[in-house]
Parts: sequence; structure tokens; C-alpha cells
Amino acid sequence: MLITRDPQAFLALTRRLAPDAGPATARGVFLVSPDGFARAEESARDNVYMASAGFDAGEALAEHRALHQTLSTQLPVVAFAGDAATPDALFPNNVFATVPGRVIVGRMRHAVRQREAARADIRGFFTGLLGYAETDLSSQPHPCELTGALVIDRARGIGFCGLSERCDAQGAALMHAAFGLRATFVFDLAPGEYHSNVVLAVLAGRAALVCPDGLAEPAPLIALLQALYGRHVVLLSPAEKQAFAGNAISITPEAVWMSQGAADRLEPGSQAALRQAGLAVRSVALPAIEAAGGSLRCCVGEIF
Repeated sequence: MLITRDPQAFLALTRRLAPDAGPATARGVFLVSPDGFARAEESARDNVYMASAGFDAGEALAEHRALHQTLSTQLPVVAFAGDAATPDALFPNNVFATVPGRVIVGRMRHAVRQREAARADIRGFFTGLLGYAETDLSSQPHPCELTGALVIDRARGIGFCGLSERCDAQGAALMHAAFGLRATFVFDLAPGEYHSNVVLAVLAGRAALVCPDGLAEPAPLIALLQALYGRHVVLLSPAEKQAFAGNAISITPEAVWMSQGAADRLEPGSQAALRQAGLAVRSVALPAIEAAGGSLRCCVGEIF
């Protein structure tokens, strides 16, 4: 297994890898309801996407219910209750993640989110009900906010990890090992960016969305993505990024899911590139939820 900042070393290994590490998309997903939806002041310190006001709990709950209902037409969806003491818990992919047969618990930067990692019901669902083994990173000192910081090509078994206050270099190494990745490329996010999954998405193992202005040094990562995914790399504009178009996910092989606001802001070239990759754009309206600084991909935890 290789974890590196060297794009040539990463590419020398990964371009030889067959997409045989596992399924490219999940067999199910899990959500956490935005009960007690409110602005988390701790999280707002390093999340520039959070609104300063206008949090509407009723609208957020209605949007989340619509998201649950819509995703349920595609694959099994498990939904956990929220808690006013953890207002960011509606973004569970940062705290809990899975590989086949194992659940990983992340180490969150802020105390308001560290409380989420202690939830016995979510841990028990995976360990007790599904019989998954547990890798618990939550009590060690290095922030590693799982698939918020680490974008994974599950088919190839490789990752792209952006460093910020939410994930340091040691945290990246811990996640690389926990997910059992064949290779991880580590890079710096641009100042002000908090999570990789706002500026980068790998879709069904065959396409990628990337926002160049969200990266400290865009050229190396973009070159790697183009070497791996060819013409199916979509470079998103700053306006598309701000609308959360980079916060997308493929939960099935034939579609990419993002918020309705993100889909509405996709430029014609971006839409065409996704169609050429065989990915239909599917969306759910999430304007109230997006006030909390995340979008559709942040709401969706994957079950492998």
C-alpha cells in the first residue's frame, strides 16, 4: 500500500490497477435526521459554506424526508434519529464509514461533532446487527474526518485525501490504513476549504468532478485524475463549486446525485461530460440543509 504526495509515484502504481478492489457503488446508505437543526458555531469556525442565519428546522426536516424517500427508490436506506445536541449529525459520512464487513469511526476536529462518534445506536447497528468489525479512530489525537476529507475510488481501491484543519497528514495515514486502500494521494486544499468532498468527487469509479480553485496546487491532482479517468474529468467553475456541484455521489452505477441547486448551476459542458460518462444527473432540493455548510453527498453515508 502506498500513501504519497508524489503524483508520479501514485500514477505509476494506480494506472496498472484493475477495477477489482470491490464494488464501485454501495449496497445501501444511511442518513441521520436533522432533528434540532441549527447553526453549529464551532463548525462555523472553519466552514465558510455555512450560512450566518436563516436556519429553518421545519424545512430541513422536510427536505431530508424527501431525500430519504427519493434515495429509497434506488437502494436500501437506513435513517437514524438526530439530536439537538449534535446539530451537524445530518452529515454522518464524516463520522462513520464502511468497507465490506467493517465500520470505521472517524476523529472529528470539533467537540460538537466528536459527540456523534460516541453514538451507541449507530455503532450497534453496524457491529451488533450487521456483525461488522469496528476500527475506532475517534480517540486518537489526529483529525481524520473520513469521507469528508478522503474521496475514494472503491473499484480501484485508491483515495485522494485533502489536508485541512479537518484532516492532518497523520490522520490521512490512519484513514489510508483503516480503509485498506492500495494507494492514497495526499494534497493540500486551498485556504478556506474544509473538506475534499466539497471540491472533488469520484463517480462510480469512472468519472470525476473537481473544482480547481478549491485546491492549493490544482495541476498535479487534475493531471492524475485525467490520467485515470480520461475525458470523464469535469472541471467545475467557482460558481458550480459554490452551489455544491462538487458535493456529489454515485449511489448506483448509472447516475450522479447532487442537490437541485447544484444541478441547476451545472454548466452545459459539465452536463455533457457527465452524459458522456454514462451518468444521468439526479437531484433533490436541499436549500435549507445547505445552510449548514454541506449538501447531498455529506448527508449520505455508504454501506459496503
